[in-house]
Amino acid sequence: MTRIRLRLGILALALLTGLSTPATAADAAPAAPAAPSPTVEEQRLDGAVPQEILRRSGFYDAAPRFGRALEGTRSYAEAGRVVAREGTALWRRAVARAQGRGPDGPGALARQGGERGADLSLDDDRPLYWARLGMTRQVRTWQPGFGLTQEQRTALLTRLERASRGQTDVRYPGKGHLRRVLLTGFDPFTLDRDIRISNPSGAAALALDGTVIRTAGGPARVETVVFPVRWQDFAEGTVERTLRPYLPHVDLFTTVSQGRVGRFDVERTNGAWRGGFPDNDDVSRTETVPVTDPATQPQWTGTTLPYAAVVAARTGRFPVYDHTEVTEIPAGGTGPVVRADGPTPGSTARAGGGGDYLSNEIAYRATLLRDRLGLHGTLPGGHVHTPVLRFGAGNTDPATGTVTDPEFIQNRLDIIAQVRSIVTVALSATERTRG
Repeated sequence: MTRIRLRLGILALALLTGLSTPATAADAAPAAPAAPSPTVEEQRLDGAVPQEILRRSGFYDAAPRFGRALEGTRSYAEAGRVVAREGTALWRRAVARAQGRGPDGPGALARQGGERGADLSLDDDRPLYWARLGMTRQVRTWQPGFGLTQEQRTALLTRLERASRGQTDVRYPGKGHLRRVLLTGFDPFTLDRDIRISNPSGAAALALDGTVIRTAGGPARVETVVFPVRWQDFAEGTVERTLRPYLPHVDLFTTVSQGRVGRFDVERTNGAWRGGFPDNDDVSRTETVPVTDPATQPQWTGTTLPYAAVVAARTGRFPVYDHTEVTEIPAGGTGPVVRADGPTPGSTARAGGGGDYLSNEIAYRATLLRDRLGLHGTLPGGHVHTPVLRFGAGNTDPATGTVTDPEFIQNRLDIIAQVRSIVTVALSATERTRG
């Protein structure tokens, strides 16, 4: 009894003095989950060049404003609405800027008293790219006051990506009013080689979105979207998901990307092969292009654009080529062979006309979708490669160069104008053929 009373006394003293026995693992409060890390692509955002581009375009405020709106949400559903709204607003703001409209158009610097430093040329596609990355990083690292599963976070990121790329903002007028063109572009890429890089296909998409072109058969409305330079997004079906609702209802489509120096190419043939070059997240993939129903997957698909008419026309300062070269493993062969005039029967693809990177893959996926929808004989569509967008002489070193220069701007403007002209010629030639 004496021993029991002594134990009770020690326990009472411990309680009175605030002491307690150490908690077991089962008693401990659960640790808060670690904040997700930004992606490789998002981590580049903190560099001096991206920050200068955001400041000089006026887009430096997009991600912080979005972050404040996100912090104010109280549920997953409310967060979804904010993501969709702000993603769409960013896309429309970038389009308006590229077309000289809105608060970021001509005169922005003077109206803001120089505070925003909005002196970057309007044709620049990079503000949209870097602002979007700032917004996706906000979603990826956000720790809300309510429960958010990883699946829900991924869904928010997908929703933001699609909205800020124009993929949910394609709007055509009613049937019979205007012909319809769908055009796609890409983000900048090879950023570790030169973080200043711009992609003229993305710039063309911003400049042409919602515009009307005049053709021999009458006016046509162009709608555009932009895609990421990431293998995984393509494997998850972003191209098919975006294009499938529209291909049966358009009169022409073209995927566009940056290609070779000093020339445009209309790519005749696309191959079902990924060559492994690292993407914007520094990920490599070397494999057959992954698609649904691989049992019916062809090794090659082809353009239905009127390439002969496009090549023959005067569309701008750069020459335009009907590009027919591919790399294949011939039937019964073991090694790759370059074919100047396209693939031979039964061969296995190792590079389409557009290579073995995501330019070739978007062309392959879009034209395969066209064919699987039964539109091969009725819908003109394929891939156009633009010239490489180059900085001016004396501004080629990324370590010492400036983010823009007059020659760089003029090159991009000329490429944009020629993309518009190529689309006009292609649609006019198609109308003549049908007529």
